[in-house]
Amino acid sequence: MPHPLKPRALHPGDSIRILSLASPVDEARVQKGCEEIARLGYVPQLDKPSVLARDGFFSGSTSDRHEALKHAIAETDTHAIFCSRGGYGSNYLLEHLSVALATPKVLLGYSDITSLQIFLWQEYRWVTFYGPMAASGFDHGADSPGGFDSASLHHALTEKRHGWPIDLKCDSLVPGRGEGPLLGGCLTLLEATLATPWELETHGSILILEDRAMKPWQVDRALIHLKQAGKLRGLAGIILGEFPECDAPEGCETVKDVARRILSPLDIPIAWGAPVGHTPRPMLTLPLGVRARILTDESARLEIVEPACS
Repeated sequence: MPHPLKPRALHPGDSIRILSLASPVDEARVQKGCEEIARLGYVPQLDKPSVLARDGFFSGSTSDRHEALKHAIAETDTHAIFCSRGGYGSNYLLEHLSVALATPKVLLGYSDITSLQIFLWQEYRWVTFYGPMAASGFDHGADSPGGFDSASLHHALTEKRHGWPIDLKCDSLVPGRGEGPLLGGCLTLLEATLATPWELETHGSILILEDRAMKPWQVDRALIHLKQAGKLRGLAGIILGEFPECDAPEGCETVKDVARRILSPLDIPIAWGAPVGHTPRPMLTLPLGVRARILTDESARLEIVEPACS
């Protein structure tokens, strides 16, 4: 697999560009998140007319969001891009995105931002970060319900010499041990890359799969689609999220049942219920594109075996 492009590690006092790339965002939540980002020692840069824009389903027109993203990638006086929230619409921004992409910058987000993270990995081998956003994680604070896990965030964004361990704080669905690049994200957004020029290459990876508000049979359909498309072949391991708001009707299989039935025959280590992406618990920050080692026995653990930043 080609060598990943790692962004510069963040330092206290660095400026952080806040962007709304998907759905409209609540001003109070963005402000609260920016206060938390400032408490962490960074300087959030917030262009309110752009960040708080509304255009139907979207946080501004496609052209405005596209220009904001290109400007944020290219500007030299900010050192990272933290997304404000997910929702819907990041996939509109991928075509014709080619400005300054040879020089990676920290990009932090989850959910709908998966589209952009997969694009940047497949097309340019950017290492990006699956974790909290200004109005979806940072606004609830460090190590708090609905907030973010402070240790994994700090290691992901600042470590440039060593890897680090992560307690996945979840169950082992299938025991084992595997190593490979950490990839994936939101299940439905990963599935949506199929048959695009930036379809995610998963072979040899530890694949993150998480989502919310899906019925168990919808998760079943998505997993079978990935299997039939060859995306579950040759994996080193799988990390499954908590899948909140995915309760099964009485007498039906749960999402965990579906995952066990479809994924257990792969005979690879599988973790179930990690607080990644959509979770009511403090959200872990996971670096996408760096090598990791998954261990599932009595508990589930992840070892990031190389730094995510340079």
